[in-house]
Amino acid sequence: MRIFNFSAGPAVLPTAVLEQVRDELLDWHGTGMGIMEMSHRGKDFSGVIHEAEADLRALMGIPSNYRVLFLQGGATQQFAQIPMNLLDGRSADYVVTGAWSKKAYKEAQHVGNVRLAGSTEGDGFSRLPVAHELKLDPQAAYLHVCTNETIHGVEMFDLPEVPVGVPLVADMSSHILSRPMDVSRYGLIYAGAQKNIGPAGLVLVIVREDLLGKASTITPSVMNYTTMADNGSMLNTPPTFGIYLAGLIFKNLKAQGGLAAVEEANVAKAKRVYDTIDGSGGFYRNPVAVECRSRMNVPFTLSDPALDAAFLAEAAERKLVGLKGHKSVGGMRASIYNAMSLEGVEALVALMQDFAARKA
Repeated sequence: MRIFNFSAGPAVLPTAVLEQVRDELLDWHGTGMGIMEMSHRGKDFSGVIHEAEADLRALMGIPSNYRVLFLQGGATQQFAQIPMNLLDGRSADYVVTGAWSKKAYKEAQHVGNVRLAGSTEGDGFSRLPVAHELKLDPQAAYLHVCTNETIHGVEMFDLPEVPVGVPLVADMSSHILSRPMDVSRYGLIYAGAQKNIGPAGLVLVIVREDLLGKASTITPSVMNYTTMADNGSMLNTPPTFGIYLAGLIFKNLKAQGGLAAVEEANVAKAKRVYDTIDGSGGFYRNPVAVECRSRMNVPFTLSDPALDAAFLAEAAERKLVGLKGHKSVGGMRASIYNAMSLEGVEALVALMQDFAARKA
């Protein structure tokens, strides 16, 4: 029996997809070799990457004037790569709503002129800023946000009012493909793969074409969006296995009925966990404002931190793993990405209810 993996990432992947990978590992489609062994320049892998892009475009409704890049280095590399490609000698605005947007802002400062347009750090990243708290530059090269903060469990359902002409750049690493999103509202979307897409190492970048060609002269070719776009993400050898697996994930999501159906399932799963927290009489607590609660990452604390170790031990006995909260915030965190089944969520809820009944 496979465990229920609530890790924030690398995270659980669909069992059906993993079984297909297993079956194709030594012999992909009768070629006599696996994806990891074949040339990225050959027609077989060219078909894999082109099909993956087509399926992603269909899932997300990506307009034709956007380029899809399959890159390496994870989302963290994008913290530097974005300003290297988009600053264009200007300044950019950053809204800091958690650990990852804070890291993005700090990294961008090494590259060029960026400014803090708003932050909720003073409130422990327990909410999103309201409009009057944002000081946005109408001349900014871009506005950067993280639309789901993995560590603090804050999700952005309503986008900030962006000044006309300022591209919105979004780190969607931990909730991309969890619900429909209007790609046309963004200038650039990026996402590390290890939450809802596939294995660690791959990063997706979806960039509007008019933002290409602005890279700083010091930008290495392999980090230049224009160069990578012109070479079909294959200036160098791409992460072939990660792209192949991502393509299978995309097909799996399409088979479920697309992102609207995926969102419906995610809403139901998140509701079960939050209802359990809210109905515990204070035994469990979630610090995030209700309207900002993430559907993907649910941090919670126990009323007595001395019970944390016992909770985690009982979870492990029930084959529920990855529930320990991030070291910066403590407590617990249940990451319930697309591939986490309702069965897994119900197993977690059963543990929480049983533990509270005995320990409260």
